[in-house]
Amino acid sequence: MQRREIVRLMGAGAAGIAAPGLRAQAAWPTQPIKILVAFAAGGSTDTMMRVLAENAAPLFGQPVVVEAKPGAGGTLAPQQLLQTKPDGYTVAQVPLGFFRLPHTQKVSWDPSREAAYILNITGYSFGVAVPSDSPIKTWADYVAYAKANPGKLSYGTSGVYTTPHITMEDISQRLGIELNHIPFKGVAEIMQAILGGQIMSVGDSLGFAPHVVSGKLRLLNTWGEARVKKFPDVPTLKELGIPIVQASPYGLAAPKGTPPAVIRKLHDVFKRAMEMPNHVEMLSRYDQELMYMGSEQYTRFAEETIQRERVVIDKLRAQGKVS
Repeated sequence: MQRREIVRLMGAGAAGIAAPGLRAQAAWPTQPIKILVAFAAGGSTDTMMRVLAENAAPLFGQPVVVEAKPGAGGTLAPQQLLQTKPDGYTVAQVPLGFFRLPHTQKVSWDPSREAAYILNITGYSFGVAVPSDSPIKTWADYVAYAKANPGKLSYGTSGVYTTPHITMEDISQRLGIELNHIPFKGVAEIMQAILGGQIMSVGDSLGFAPHVVSGKLRLLNTWGEARVKKFPDVPTLKELGIPIVQASPYGLAAPKGTPPAVIRKLHDVFKRAMEMPNHVEMLSRYDQELMYMGSEQYTRFAEETIQRERVVIDKLRAQGKVS
């Protein structure tokens, strides 16, 4: 057999060996994809993620399953993600609190390097609310009560070291008041507590907005750059003289080592899914908007946020506001 023919046959054999791997990569995914959500089932984040999953499933050609992993201040989901196989079949929501972990716990890993960031989706709207029958009618009343009763005015958040907790402590420090923080696993639990009279107020994402609309809660302020469209009469912190703007962006990540082609597929599908009208409408129901960042931009955001959060935590710790 001539050498040219031998080389041709060897090349054909190598192609045959490689073909199954190439076909498998091109066919990805071949099984369901799981999204680990950082907050409790039934809450606003869980609801929005389920719409996103429903939109993405037909684009992937596979079911997309949402699994709530509340706890650890919203960081349990991304922490569990780091222990999963880097094949793209498990992704997780990444709340801002994940980037605080190196500054609040002893961890041996860097959040900016141990996860493959897919895309950012949106950010939360936050605010402070009290029950509608509370004697506290305005933010001025809230501050006055806190000053007259140090440590007695309780507020619920979705957990210790979460963005709402850190922001409420920052507000307290700026105003010279002392509040009583009560942590929960998510908005659903907070609502049970505040509507049941177990806590006096809530400082968290506007997942509780439906209760404001129904008249069960009174919204005292919001934390964005501008007033929330649904509540145009409610002032922002900035309007109340507190120079704080908080949005807390969040998105999706996969484990470190997930193949770049798989990250691209996850990015492209979830971007299409998040831009669908039903998902945009669901975001607006909870006073949120799309806040897209691609993989590279989201990775840079993670790196910058880790450094920025260190400064905030160090400041509050020095003031004795956090342990």
